[in-house]
Amino acid sequence: MLITLFLLPDTWPVVIAGFFIFRVLDVVKPYPARRFESFHGGMGMMADDVMSAVYAHLALRTLIWIAPGSLL
Repeated sequence: MLITLFLLPDTWPVVIAGFFIFRVLDVVKPYPARRFESFHGGMGMMADDVMSAVYAHLALRTLIWIAPGSLL
């Protein structure tokens, strides 16, 4: 969540949307997040979460850019 919300406005709609976007992407695991799961040990579990968080951050930033009044 820290990566997802990094440098974004700290309003409740942004936080809630960021949480749901991150959870969906963490379950779906878009490319290349699924490949990161194959890393050895705990690194694989964390690497796919980091990649999902980066995707969630970019998706949330795009959502704020497209519809700024809806989340701010």
